[in-house]
Amino acid sequence: MITSEIQNLFAELEDAWNRGDGAAYGACFTQDATYTTFVGTVYHGRDDLAAGHQALFDTVLKGTKMFNEITEVRFHGPGTAVVTGRGDVAKKRPAKLTKVQTYTLVREADGRWRIASFHNTRRRPLMEAVSFRYVPASRPRG
Repeated sequence: MITSEIQNLFAELEDAWNRGDGAAYGACFTQDATYTTFVGTVYHGRDDLAAGHQALFDTVLKGTKMFNEITEVRFHGPGTAVVTGRGDVAKKRPAKLTKVQTYTLVREADGRWRIASFHNTRRRPLMEAVSFRYVPASRPRG
């Protein structure tokens, strides 16, 4: 079950990305957040990921939009949630969202949910199919 507060966090995240605003994007994360991109870049802390993203927004990601689809929210107590989903960034919405994402959210002292950890990986359906064919027991059950 996704709460309106978590929906609002993701709306803020997307809006900041879509405006190319690194500081606003960073504000969605905890001060000590860890952020792992699909190419393996790891940012440590809000300031690092905000500055890195501003540089990207100003160049190779200029004019892109963020697209997210939350597939699951699991709460681990009143102040921690793990969110999984699919996402992508592009100039227009792609037919399929190609990345699988995991967010660890925490409710901070000010009562707001923020992202403490983010991991993004590109989905490889062909590699999955090959793996499942040769090792059928490796297929997820859920």
